[in-house]
Amino acid sequence: MDTKYSRADQFVQKYNTRNPYELLDAIGAITRFSYDFDEDGLKGFATIMNGISYCVINGKLHEHDKKIIAGHEAAHLVLHKQDIIQSPACVLRDFSIYDNSGKLEFEANSFLADFLVSDEQVLDVISNPDRDYFSAAKELYLPQQLLGFKLFSMIQRGYNIKNPALLQSKFLGKSKIWIL
Repeated sequence: MDTKYSRADQFVQKYNTRNPYELLDAIGAITRFSYDFDEDGLKGFATIMNGISYCVINGKLHEHDKKIIAGHEAAHLVLHKQDIIQSPACVLRDFSIYDNSGKLEFEANSFLADFLVSDEQVLDVISNPDRDYFSAAKELYLPQQLLGFKLFSMIQRGYNIKNPALLQSKFLGKSKIWIL
């Protein structure tokens, strides 16, 4: 079973939620909104100082985007605590949440996609032959890119579904594009 999926599922089961703000609260993170960033600038960041986890979200973003950023930063705090502690600045900053130029970003997005919606929800929505990828993402309240991560996760775990999304990653050296 995919480790990121297993971790996301463990947190869903343990805290009985798919709400990123509730996850941040459950893991003891302090969440703050900052209005010091441009709307198209820094989206959010996760850090740990003196053993306390912090999630800072750009307060100028749309409410739905804030929730996605909260989940992405929660994923960093869950999956990458040691990386955050060991980094020179002790912070993971996100300017473009879907820029998967590194392993940590790819893992955070994968965790987030599995945390936000269940496999059953996705299967129910995509089972309608009249529904396209974009309307499925809209119905699931997911950005299209995150639906791509969710479908990729499901395919990796053996579901026989097609993923029309492009997932880009540079963490293997040269830029790779996976078309599933």
